Amino acid sequence: MSQTQRSLMRLSARRALSFLLFAILISTSTAWAKNKNAVKEKKPAAKAQASRNDKRSRESSARNNNKNSRDARDGRESRNARDRSAKEARVDKRRDKNSARELRASRKEQEADRRGGDRALSRRERLAEARRLAEQRRREIAEARRRAELARQAAIARQRAIEQAMRDEAMSNIAKDDTTGEDLEVRRAAVAALGNHAGTVVVMDPKTGRVYTVVNQEWAIRRGFKPCSTIKLMTGLAGLTEKVIQPVQDVEVSDRHYSIDLTSALAYSNNGYFQNVGGRVGFDRLLVYARELGLGERTGINHANESPGRVPLFKTGYAVNHMCSHGDDFEVTPIQLANMVSAIGNGGNLLVPHLPRTPQEDAKFKTIVRRKLNIPQESLRQMIPGMIGSVNYGSGKKAYDPMQTIAGKTGTCIDKDRQWIGLFTSYAPVQNPQLAVVVVAKGSDGRGHFPAYVAGQIYKSLRHRFGPAPGPSPYANITIPQAPRVNAKEAAALDDEDKEEAEGDGDTDANAATSGGATSNGVKRTIMTVPAVPTDTLAQPTTTGGSMANPNETQRPRRVHTTKP
Repeated sequence: MSQTQRSLMRLSARRALSFLLFAILISTSTAWAKNKNAVKEKKPAAKAQASRNDKRSRESSARNNNKNSRDARDGRESRNARDRSAKEARVDKRRDKNSARELRASRKEQEADRRGGDRALSRRERLAEARRLAEQRRREIAEARRRAELARQAAIARQRAIEQAMRDEAMSNIAKDDTTGEDLEVRRAAVAALGNHAGTVVVMDPKTGRVYTVVNQEWAIRRGFKPCSTIKLMTGLAGLTEKVIQPVQDVEVSDRHYSIDLTSALAYSNNGYFQNVGGRVGFDRLLVYARELGLGERTGINHANESPGRVPLFKTGYAVNHMCSHGDDFEVTPIQLANMVSAIGNGGNLLVPHLPRTPQEDAKFKTIVRRKLNIPQESLRQMIPGMIGSVNYGSGKKAYDPMQTIAGKTGTCIDKDRQWIGLFTSYAPVQNPQLAVVVVAKGSDGRGHFPAYVAGQIYKSLRHRFGPAPGPSPYANITIPQAPRVNAKEAAALDDEDKEEAEGDGDTDANAATSGGATSNGVKRTIMTVPAVPTDTLAQPTTTGGSMANPNETQRPRRVHTTKP
């Protein structure tokens, strides 16, 4: 082989070796680059995985902590429950011990009683036991009396506060009265008679409708009151007009086992009589007469904001009977009562009360007749003897004036505000009416027929001006009833108003205690005896022949017929 060939072979080997080395280098660099890229790609994934692992570990730790907290709380609660259970168990145990101790003590007492019962006590032991029981009873009675006295004093204080508030209200209202056009002499007499009491007074002319004075106009015109027994005037007129009763007819009072006539029932304000009459008349007809007499409607007096009052909407059964004696669900104003009694006194004319405000209006004053009552004048006339009897010897005797004849009707009951209310509606003189006086009082001032006393003082104070005088009158020859021949006990049994007051004393001790057992007007409540011979000198009704009738025949006695079982 030549040298040239050998050189070529060495060159080829050298090239092949270089190519091989280059290939190895290329492959090595490529692998290194791949490994480097792989490492770069693995770093974010590892970080993300590490973050996820950390999050999982934190969540696991939180769950473990919550579980440990719940376990600890449950453990505490269970320990507290165990502690409470143990405490309750200890309390129950003590209670059981106490119960067992009490049981043993009671057994010992029973055993002692049994042993004591087996043997007779000595005289000293009997005396000691009697003293112990007496002392125990004395302490119990003293404690009961102390508590009752405290309750009574508290009730008295409450009632006195209520009544003082009513008196203050009345005095404030009187100070605000508009006296323009009023008769100042009449007003002074009315204010003086009412005094510092919770009440109102209306004085008017029953024949013309002229209003002389209204004391406490807020109560007299703008406030309605329960009429109480004054509603019996409406009941009696309804019974007479409907021919249910006759004035001389005795009506059986079933709950009292006696009979009584209209005059005595009005004089003594007997509830049973008028409940019987009202039940026979019926609710619908009674309302007709109530509206006919002006109840439930404004009188038309020239004062602002007059109240129309109220009449019941519907009643049935015994509620009708009770309404006819107590005026349940009625509301009347004192001016309505004055207008109603004026209609009875003037012969059946329902007037429009009017107060002249100026001298010109006074000079042109005219009587305004609202309507002529659809009630026979004879029925009105038959009511007068009972109203006179009420003042002369009945429930309204505190208004009695020996110098003139007064016809009136009292009323006493508990109003809707749970306070006593007293009313007195009247006119005088009967033969020639000059004044119609209505008095309404509240609280203890309404008890003991104090309104009748106020009206009587007004009549006496104004007698020199409005006393008996000649003049035309539909009742010039009215018969003055004699007092019935009954003793004080029977008279008290007939007077239902006084009886209701006496029964009410148990529920309203505060009212009775405000004056130490006497009424607030200073008049002691007694059954007054009336002379057998009347002091009124009136003309007796003549007979058909024109001669004077025998007084013994014309004046029929009012008597009570008791029925034996």
